[in-house]
Amino acid sequence: MVEDSKKREIPSGLKSLLDLDAKVSKDVVERVNRVYPIVDFRHHMKTLEISCHGIPWLMVAVGGMYVTNIPELWVNLLLALILDIVVVAVLKAFTRRRRPAYDVDDLFMPATAIDKFSFPSGHATRAVLLAVFFICLYPLTFILFLPIVLWSLCVCCSRVLMGRHHVLDVACGIMIGLVEGVVLNKMWVSAEGAASLIAAFGGEDPWSGA
Repeated sequence: MVEDSKKREIPSGLKSLLDLDAKVSKDVVERVNRVYPIVDFRHHMKTLEISCHGIPWLMVAVGGMYVTNIPELWVNLLLALILDIVVVAVLKAFTRRRRPAYDVDDLFMPATAIDKFSFPSGHATRAVLLAVFFICLYPLTFILFLPIVLWSLCVCCSRVLMGRHHVLDVACGIMIGLVEGVVLNKMWVSAEGAASLIAAFGGEDPWSGA
């Protein structure tokens, strides 16, 4: 037991940083709450939380493979989501930082034990990765660029205001999401490769008429 506690002992410099982060995060929430009571718009932030949750996005990516004829989009989106899930799960399991004490335990579809950990913010990594995906890697119409960026920023800010994460969790999540975008660019699967992958896993071209 003594050895285990020593292994988990946090270096003094890192502990000071985490304590400062926790204080700053709580101050931000309290300052905003004094001017704009968070309870009044928490339901909007819950909507943002759901809109960036991994499970609905995974369902959209898998479903898109079989009901549309754009395999490059859906295969690479699925690859992006899996990459993000793995990276965040590993980091949360390693760091094991607890969520803020003032967090309300009403997570949407908590799937695993890692949901109780705070670093990094998985919603922040995913929101930024999706923004990079739809703006840089598989660009949608430029008219949607600003809404995508605003949605991503709102998701990130809401994680702190809801008490889900500390500021550092979100800031690092943003950086991780950008790095994931670079990695995904290197791993990008071509349209032909994506079609082959779908076929290899039993998929059929719904538009072939065969």
